[in-house]
Amino acid sequence: MGKRARIAGRALALADAATKTQALRAAAAHIRASIPKILAANEADMTRARADSMSAAFQDRLALTEARIEAIAAGIDMVAGLPDPVGAVTERWTRPNGLIMERVRTPLGVIGVIYESRPNVTADAAALCVRAGNAVILRGGSDSLGSSGAIHAAFVAGLVEAGLSAETVQFVPFADRTAVGLMLGGLDGNIDVIVPRGGKGLVGRVQSEARVPVFAHLDGIVHVYVHAAADLAMARSVLLNAKMRRTGICGAAETLLVDQAVAGTHLAPLVTMLLDAGCEVRGDAATQAVDGRVKPAVAADWDTEYEDAIISVKLVADETAAIAHIETHGSHHTDSIITADAAAAERFLAEVDSAIVVHNASTQFADGGEFGFGAEIGIATGRMHARGPVGAEQLTSFKYRVHGTGQIRP
Repeated sequence: MGKRARIAGRALALADAATKTQALRAAAAHIRASIPKILAANEADMTRARADSMSAAFQDRLALTEARIEAIAAGIDMVAGLPDPVGAVTERWTRPNGLIMERVRTPLGVIGVIYESRPNVTADAAALCVRAGNAVILRGGSDSLGSSGAIHAAFVAGLVEAGLSAETVQFVPFADRTAVGLMLGGLDGNIDVIVPRGGKGLVGRVQSEARVPVFAHLDGIVHVYVHAAADLAMARSVLLNAKMRRTGICGAAETLLVDQAVAGTHLAPLVTMLLDAGCEVRGDAATQAVDGRVKPAVAADWDTEYEDAIISVKLVADETAAIAHIETHGSHHTDSIITADAAAAERFLAEVDSAIVVHNASTQFADGGEFGFGAEIGIATGRMHARGPVGAEQLTSFKYRVHGTGQIRP
């Protein structure tokens, strides 16, 4: 598979933008036409998940509906409509000797994507890789093998219809975990980058064992800080969405920090709202005092990504303390401040060292589609190459083109 991906990737790198756009449009159309097949495959996966007593959050990530499949297809269409990053000249300058220098975007090569229970990753990753001129090898989780395989088959039918190789996007069709180890080893030099999408166990293994570069985040310990100048109505609306819209995604809030200055007006309404919405609250002493339903927080809570309807809540002295807490316990993923104070917001945005920093909006906007990338192959929290949502542009590298008129170096 690695050798075939390398060959297909070299051909794709030379394909023009129109061909890739046509292929993506065709892939989206084939996915829409395959909705009954995809739903049938997903129901089989869901039946096994229910029989295995998988958590509600896990089942939510796995479940597909006609609307979710339409959203998958729409995401591919959005990627098809993006400017093609390959060949774009990002800088151009002329040296004193007359040499013209250009920095030009190029594909990375072959991407390996290892993911767990989200079958939509199959299409998102495939679309972004094709747009950026990369071949991709997809290894989905055993729990979503049927759903992901059905999406892959429809996607590849679109590629072939547009004249691209079916081996541009390959899917590992079995659940044997040996495949993961082989991919982490780089398939004899045929994989250039690995992107893991899944839980801490998967991502941790990938980061520790991979022999090729990795784009990933290990934890999504996401904070919402309600500043002293926060509007309570806005804080309620944003917090409820940040925590409860979808509790199992990496952009879901896991810790609420409330400024001491508004403890008397904001803490109880926010905590009560969460509890009434079905969210378990684990709080410090001040938080426990406002509602008897609050459970005591232990030290581990501040470092936990729950991926469930659970949140930890803490009162902080001021913005300095909030930023220090996030620096100590955060995972550099996404953090939000709610405030009407422009200077406080500016300070938070400057000092919080996360891939995504938000002012007066939900942390659940931590998503490539919401950034206008069409989709994302993952969220990267490292500081090398890609950071934040990894879209088509982040899946390119660059090379330098030098144009001369016979210059030689003295």
